[in-house]
Amino acid sequence: MASVTSRSSDEPLPNPRLPENAPATVPQNLAAPTAAARPAVITRIAPPRGWFDLRLSELWAYRELLYFFIWRDVKVRYKQTVIGVAWVVIQPLLTMGVFTLFFGRLAKLPSDGLPYPVFYFSALVPWTYFATALQSCTNVVVENQRVITKVYFPRLVLPISPVLSGLVDFAIGFVVLMIVVAFYNFRPTPAILWLPAFLLLALLTALGVGLWMSALNALYRDVRYIVPFLMQFWMFASPVAYPSSLVPQRYRWLYGLNPMAGVIDGFRWAITGHGQPPGPQLLASTAAVLVILVGGLLFFQRMEGAIADRV
Repeated sequence: MASVTSRSSDEPLPNPRLPENAPATVPQNLAAPTAAARPAVITRIAPPRGWFDLRLSELWAYRELLYFFIWRDVKVRYKQTVIGVAWVVIQPLLTMGVFTLFFGRLAKLPSDGLPYPVFYFSALVPWTYFATALQSCTNVVVENQRVITKVYFPRLVLPISPVLSGLVDFAIGFVVLMIVVAFYNFRPTPAILWLPAFLLLALLTALGVGLWMSALNALYRDVRYIVPFLMQFWMFASPVAYPSSLVPQRYRWLYGLNPMAGVIDGFRWAITGHGQPPGPQLLASTAAVLVILVGGLLFFQRMEGAIADRV
């Protein structure tokens, strides 16, 4: 039977390598460091103190975590798929064919002097990026509920990651778009330098609306069923299947409050050189994006404390 011996915590342990009559001393240079030599690092996590306490500096401190989420989204999206990234091209190409047949050949909708494939595909590439990023952003908080309840990190990392990972799909679709444009003998013009600005506008729109939807979906789970209907309505409220020139001039600024209207018209103009250059409609779209983005940041930050308890 094993024996159990109790020993005081102040009593030194015997050293089996030394004789019993040897002094149980330890050289000073080998002694264990004291508590004073090892200062403790204390991290205090506190809720935001106000509406404008966004703590955006934490995003830079956790940039490696953001990179991990982006890389994970890209890998999981095409894991165990038969044709992989070809889905990025197939979806807008098939939609382009349907729109060309029904809205172009049958309905005879105007295309501002552009071939129907170029007219529709130049709108579907930014729209597909926006729609995919927004749908992924809506579900990202609920899908990562186990991570949220176990470890602290800036919650803004979650909605930002699907918006940035969608740029990979956009880049693939954009290459195909340039091939289609070159096939119809369109040459780049100086207007193409505006493309980064329109892409940034689409990214901020997806992020701003996604902040609202991701927080609301964590609080009310039926939001994810509303998003597909919202995207269908939003697509037909944007100049994807028709040119914005059909909208009367006096209502053009009101139509521009739809941020994707300025993005899609801008993409067509920047790639083909046809259409109206940026004007009041783009200014209205930019103002709407800023309002949506700032409101989304404030709302997401306000709901951040309740999200962990509701997911």
